[in-house]
Amino acid sequence: MDSSTIYVRERGNLRRVSDIVLAQPKPVSSCRRTHPLVLRKEHFIFTYNAEGSLRYTTKSLFDITLLFVADNIHHVDSLVGFPEQIGDRLFAAAEENRVFLNADISPKALQLFSDAYGEMVLGSLCLRNRFPLLHERMDEIKTFHSLKSLDLFGCRLGDDHEIFLHLTSSSLASLIQLFIGGNSLSDVGLQRLTAPIRMMRKGLDCLQFLDVSYNPISERALKYLTCLPKLEKLDASGTSLKLGTRLKTTIWDLLGLIYSEKPLDTFDHSRCKTEGWAEQVVNQWETNGSQMPKQKKIEESRTSALRFFGRQKFVREVLSAAPVVCESEEEAKRERLHFHRPPANSHIPEKQTPSATNPQAKPWHNIKKRQRQPERCENSRQSPPTKRLSSPALTAEDIDLLNSY
Repeated sequence: MDSSTIYVRERGNLRRVSDIVLAQPKPVSSCRRTHPLVLRKEHFIFTYNAEGSLRYTTKSLFDITLLFVADNIHHVDSLVGFPEQIGDRLFAAAEENRVFLNADISPKALQLFSDAYGEMVLGSLCLRNRFPLLHERMDEIKTFHSLKSLDLFGCRLGDDHEIFLHLTSSSLASLIQLFIGGNSLSDVGLQRLTAPIRMMRKGLDCLQFLDVSYNPISERALKYLTCLPKLEKLDASGTSLKLGTRLKTTIWDLLGLIYSEKPLDTFDHSRCKTEGWAEQVVNQWETNGSQMPKQKKIEESRTSALRFFGRQKFVREVLSAAPVVCESEEEAKRERLHFHRPPANSHIPEKQTPSATNPQAKPWHNIKKRQRQPERCENSRQSPPTKRLSSPALTAEDIDLLNSY
């Protein structure tokens, strides 16, 4: 910074100057409002020379401008077309100024970056057992529309959560991995989650890996997963499903998946992490949310006191709640139910194939046709998969669910 070149434009002519010393302006309380570009303390770099004397140099015009834009990021209309290097530095400047901690500005600012830079802002989001963060930052999380991996294990979603509509919307069309285990999700919840896909035939077109483990779902819920054309791997551990010939045949008939004798690395949590420019932003949200606000002076009203301490107790209980995990590693290994799609030319064991006495079993050639679907996600909307075209008519349960919207 000491050797930065300074240019001055006067009367239409540009010239280079050096050895300019700028005096620190007097602090004026209203200067920032009336003159937003007036020199401030953060425009200078303060250092000490060898003699111990204080010296200061000005930051580059680019850094000063970057700081100004970061402070007023909520007034920016669009960043589309700006280079990635500029976007990265602008995001870092906004993060340093704690812009994303402001609930009023954060959603619009993150939407601004997501529209321009997509996956670079956040390509993978891990909220495993961090349900307070999910509920407090729902608006901000919905702005990450280029996610390829989303881990919502143990987030207490239940059967009717507002994020269901977001998961099946066009905002997450590029999602490949989805972990929704340990959420008390029943057959009704899975039906509600996949209802937009089955009825409107759009959403989760690229989903390949699905984790529904440790949810009270039964074999009845498997039919709701037939609307996922690209599903390659499924984790149903800790559910009401019991491993046996019937379960293997059912999953093979409906989804074209076979049981994996060895645990699949895809469902190993150590591989899931938050990646992108907003990684530290997510950590700031969690740190800021876990800190209990300082007790303020309140009125002597008994009602106000009860409300304050009642809220404090509720937040403390939520933060200290135990995550949803399996009881032991041995139990996890015993109940592990991982299914995957076999290679096209691999031999399928007889116990995985449909029974000859089952009149409703699909023939082998129909399954092979399903495997020859186009692999590109972009073509999934133009040419719907064979599985969707051959889907039966809506059931009475689907009609009732549709009428409830």
